[in-house]
Amino acid sequence: MSATYYADFAPGSGRRAPRAALHSDAPCIDLSGTWRFHLSGSADAPADFAAPGFDDSGWLVLPVPSHWPLYGHGSPWYTNVAYPFPLDPPRPPEDNPTGDHRRTFDLPPGWSGDVVLRFDGVESCAKVWLNGTELGHFTGSRLPTEFEVGHVLRPGRNVLAVRVHQWSGGSYLEDQDQWWLPGIFRGVTLLRRPPGALDDVFVRADYDHATGAGTLRVDASTPAVVSVPELGIAGLATGSAVTVPVEPWSAESPRLYAATVATDGETVSLRVGFRTVSIVDGVLLVNGEPLALRGVNRHEFHPDFGRAVPYETMRADVLLMKQHNVNAVRTSHYPPHPAFLDLCDEAGLWVVGECDLETHGFLFAGWRDNPSDDPRWREAYLDRMRRTVERDKNHPSVVLWSLGNESHTGANLAATAAWTRERDPSRPVHYEGDHDCEYVDVRSEMYASHKETAAISEQTTIPFVQCEYAHAMGNGPGGLAEYVALFDRHPRCAGGFVWEWIDHGLRHPELEFAYGGDFDEPLHDGNFVIDGLLFPDRTPSPGLLDVKKAYEPVRFTFGPDGLTVTAVRGDLSGLRFEWTVEPGEAGVFEVPATGGTVPLPAFRADGEVWLTVRAVLAADTAWAHAGHEVAWAQHRLNAPAPMPAPVPSSRLLRTDGGYALGPAAFDRTGRLTTLSGRPVAGPRLQLWRPPTDNDRIGRLHETWLAMGLHRLTERFDDVEAGEELVVRTRAAAAATDRAVRVAYRWVPLERAVALHVDLDPEGAWPEPIAKLAIAFTLPRTLDHVRWFGLGPGESYPDTGLAARAGRFHATVDELQTPYIRPQENGRRAGVRWATLTDAAGDGVKITGAEPFGLTVRRWSDAALAAATHRNQLVAGEHIELSVDVGHHGIGTASCGPGTLPNYELFLNKTAFTFVLEPVKLG
Repeated sequence: MSATYYADFAPGSGRRAPRAALHSDAPCIDLSGTWRFHLSGSADAPADFAAPGFDDSGWLVLPVPSHWPLYGHGSPWYTNVAYPFPLDPPRPPEDNPTGDHRRTFDLPPGWSGDVVLRFDGVESCAKVWLNGTELGHFTGSRLPTEFEVGHVLRPGRNVLAVRVHQWSGGSYLEDQDQWWLPGIFRGVTLLRRPPGALDDVFVRADYDHATGAGTLRVDASTPAVVSVPELGIAGLATGSAVTVPVEPWSAESPRLYAATVATDGETVSLRVGFRTVSIVDGVLLVNGEPLALRGVNRHEFHPDFGRAVPYETMRADVLLMKQHNVNAVRTSHYPPHPAFLDLCDEAGLWVVGECDLETHGFLFAGWRDNPSDDPRWREAYLDRMRRTVERDKNHPSVVLWSLGNESHTGANLAATAAWTRERDPSRPVHYEGDHDCEYVDVRSEMYASHKETAAISEQTTIPFVQCEYAHAMGNGPGGLAEYVALFDRHPRCAGGFVWEWIDHGLRHPELEFAYGGDFDEPLHDGNFVIDGLLFPDRTPSPGLLDVKKAYEPVRFTFGPDGLTVTAVRGDLSGLRFEWTVEPGEAGVFEVPATGGTVPLPAFRADGEVWLTVRAVLAADTAWAHAGHEVAWAQHRLNAPAPMPAPVPSSRLLRTDGGYALGPAAFDRTGRLTTLSGRPVAGPRLQLWRPPTDNDRIGRLHETWLAMGLHRLTERFDDVEAGEELVVRTRAAAAATDRAVRVAYRWVPLERAVALHVDLDPEGAWPEPIAKLAIAFTLPRTLDHVRWFGLGPGESYPDTGLAARAGRFHATVDELQTPYIRPQENGRRAGVRWATLTDAAGDGVKITGAEPFGLTVRRWSDAALAAATHRNQLVAGEHIELSVDVGHHGIGTASCGPGTLPNYELFLNKTAFTFVLEPVKLG
């Protein structure tokens, strides 16, 4: 293949120099809308479509912005690390889907002179013609490109033609963990540049925390005057500085000042935020305070539009982040739409602005020919970083520049770091791949374990950031609270960013949401793209609720003197502190803005009683209404009454079918058959769970399969019928001599029956098990569940931070967490009692001598494990009830460390007791 523009190391041709994204009063024409479109498989098709007179009436129509595979033209393709084409840089594959786009528009009168055509995002390479004249080409999918077009515009009708190639030399620099989605997916704009136009503006707004003064200097491409009316600044010449008292900008208090920069021909509107980023004694500071990044990584994604994310969705994302105590975003792994950063400025989010760069797939070639250290790619690297920095340099929310992601290391990255530091010394430079910290200002790691995080935080001499941690794939992440505790403990650890914000599930007519392989991609990474804190429809997952709890900016501590309230970030002004005690007692704490200790309310009652304390917004804010809960905690005021010792109240009876004991009936082997005449089957020993993504990808599930935990059989060895019914069994899997001796001892009570379970392992069990539970099968009509325990959502030993003690009610369907790839879910922890009833309130109650875990489903564990999409889960004829006295933690081993040792579950000799009784609720 001969070298062509789409198979080249160069980043483009014919383009204007990069500049800031500016809000100008100069006229512009939005070229978004309906374009004519034609897709071919050849990158070298004739370019006759660019001629103004070309007849495109037979072409399809396509909205712009968009990705053409999401409109039925070709298919999406997902890979995480591997390139979906052979490694032969800079050549793309010969099979190269190419979309030709045409748009006509009328030029208003008075548009002569300088005019600029701007593209904000095109994947992955585009060549552009206007009225038949070739303007140039560009790569850098998530970066802006501008062309001078005044010389080719004409009065009246104009024709814009754009050829977009899915693959190009630039694709080697864009191997981010994402769907490959070609198209013009951000806006296209025609900008009139009047005489005296402001091509570029650079705002430098520093803050001195010692004096409370802000220093403003604005540099511009042409002399202009700066005005900030609220600060009394008027007529300040660009290039000059002024110092005035200001309120600083921070994520907690995003104070912005409206400003203008004006010439005789153009006025640019800006929002200025005063803040200073510094590093002192290895601690990352903003405005003299340690920066506490409690963040998320954010790809741009919408289940219907891909990376063509509507503004309303961006705004909703920012509000959701703020409402869930997220205060920072890493723009993984490219600059977002510029409007997103406007929203971050306005709402208050710290931002790590990342360059559009990743070469991760060279890992599989031992990093041979990796562009990061190949001088032929030097200009492409520098070009991408220039376009990132220049576009976004005026955003106070951006506090770190990131060179890119997972591109190993090399001279080209060092060069981009040097250029960035020279162009903008006000922000430190970040890049995780520089493990020796030779050219970065901040040490960064991915998925360091808790132990490694502590060690690095203690040993580093420069700030440390976990740019990715706590992989939020499927059920999880586990161990989140322990990570945040480490961030809080170590001053040089500036925090981290959970991977990631949203599941990238594309809308699918049969599967609901699709992931890798669902479009018959020959090479893909399956559901690894389903790894977010939001489901694709932006419903918060249990993981996001846990993040909100872990990231709380307020800490509550209960002690002998009462409740101590401390601000973790910011202060307590703007918050109201409420307390409640069930049933119905409530009040308000008077807490100073600086924090303090207040007495607890006096309360006396029988049984278990919990005090709940909440910090809520006292007034409406830009991101939530008054009353929105920011933080909460609970304190048990009264311990539960101990379960009374079982007192036999009836005798064991022999029947034709087996045995009767109070409300329970058993077959001849001692297996439970009915409770109060209602069919109930069980109990069955369970040591296995349907694998989570962390179990499956972290390969813990392979251990469980090898142990045979999923195929236990229970042999009935003995039934002893006396005053009690004692059933002895041996549970084991084929091909192993390991087993569990189980004794089920049934004791009659008044209107109830107690079940004592004794477990005695036989043989060595050195590996962890998934759970320790007994299961029952109930009628499908018992689909209303009430419980006293933790809720309302699911929780496991190392998750469920958002769950609180109380009384809850849900249907069986509502108990399920609808992970895109079905897996273990829906467990409620710390349950004291639970009822399963029909719509009329008739059913079964189970009470534990100790708190237990409760899982209720309409399908078996085997069916859940076999399903790969939600639509494959079909309700069965029964309700499956599992009550556990131990469950293995969740961890984050799909990408990162496994379960912490204190959350691992091992099989030991164990005994536990439950009481089963029929109930009829009013």
